Amino acid sequence: MATCPPHPTYPRRPHWWQRTWVRYGALTTLLALSGLVILALVREQTGTEGFLVGLGLAVLPVPLLIAAFRWLDRVEPGPWRNLLFSFAWGACAAALIAIVANSFATQWIATATADPSSADTLGATVIAPIVEESAKAAAVLLVFLFRRRDFTGIVDGVVVAGVTATGFAFTENILYLGTAFGTDQLTGDRGIASVTAATFFVRIVMSPFAHPLFTVLTGIGFGIAALCADRQRLRRVLLPLSGLLLAMGMHALWNGSSALGDYGFFAVYAAFMVPAFGLLTWLAIWTRQRELSTVRTELPAYAVAGWLGPAEPFALASMRARRIARQYARDHAGRAAARAVAEYEAYATSLAFLRHRGRRGRAGADFVVRERELLDELWRRRGVSRPALDHAARATAPPAPVRPAHPWPVPGPHGAYGAYGVQGAYGTQGAHGAHGLHGAYGFPGWHGGGYGNPVSAPYPAHNPYRS
Repeated sequence: MATCPPHPTYPRRPHWWQRTWVRYGALTTLLALSGLVILALVREQTGTEGFLVGLGLAVLPVPLLIAAFRWLDRVEPGPWRNLLFSFAWGACAAALIAIVANSFATQWIATATADPSSADTLGATVIAPIVEESAKAAAVLLVFLFRRRDFTGIVDGVVVAGVTATGFAFTENILYLGTAFGTDQLTGDRGIASVTAATFFVRIVMSPFAHPLFTVLTGIGFGIAALCADRQRLRRVLLPLSGLLLAMGMHALWNGSSALGDYGFFAVYAAFMVPAFGLLTWLAIWTRQRELSTVRTELPAYAVAGWLGPAEPFALASMRARRIARQYARDHAGRAAARAVAEYEAYATSLAFLRHRGRRGRAGADFVVRERELLDELWRRRGVSRPALDHAARATAPPAPVRPAHPWPVPGPHGAYGAYGVQGAYGTQGAHGAHGLHGAYGFPGWHGGGYGNPVSAPYPAHNPYRS
């Protein structure tokens, strides 16, 4: 019996609030409004002149901190939009939440206890750490949830958390330095003895890393959670919460150091802050080196499959070789080529991390799709990137040991001088030249190309990349 064909199904159009431009617009509007409100509040408390002085002094450590986190993120650099969002959230949204919530809680405690001094101490040591670290952690959570492909490990958590805290500290320093300047205007203090100089020394010189240090603990928790498999739901929840609690605890210790006597601040600074800063710095650098080791370990499988050249895994595992490759591309083909090489390096690193998670059973359901996307991006940039990376590999390769030459040629399977009577510098040359049929470095169908010749290589058959 004939039946009617099934009714064709069409993909459902997303609701208006699910569209990307709506979400970006809403987020931008939220941050812009938060920035305007926080600007008005800080200016009201410090005055116009105090605000400008505080702004000029508070901006000094920001480029150094951002540069440090960008250096840490050089192995697999995340997109700038994530860092811009993190800094804006810390400087605008998190700072606004902290100012409003801290003021409300402190006033409520002072009214309930009729003891303003105790309310200020309790607000600084208990309320402020909880409110501020939670507000900053919200940015890390948002990137973790909605930019999951860009959040793959500990370094990503450290960078997002650190940049968020840098933005928060920037706004807070404007408030403190502007208020200190207003106090000096009233008392007439000038120079080193002024409150502004003391505040600048404590917040800008001695502890510009304080807020980043606290929030980085939260970022490490999210980073370890990102390395967990999807089925480990409890661990993925408890790890970020543990990092957040540690951040609150260290923040409370730091804020409470002023109540420990004349030298309490310096004791906490020397006994806890400096060692913690050194330990976390070592952990971040060690994790960065582990990432390079992962690149060196995972990418040779793709070289065997024909997607990468034999020397590329080793060049991509060296930051010096990467820099040489970008410079080589810039010198020979301009900035566009250097940008393509930088993108090639980033995609190759993401591919190595993806395969590493897959081998450990931690990859998501979109592993195959994501792997193919990264391979396609690499393949489109191979013509520019491969010569640059080959050059970088040769430039950074360790010198080969010098072996004593034989006084006479040693006969081989094709005679003393190879198949056609010609001996090359790197072994026997065949009928196709110094490097045989497969081109300069053994790529499938790779015939060199360089920067002036288009490369026409066959697309490798997809391999499931069994190691």
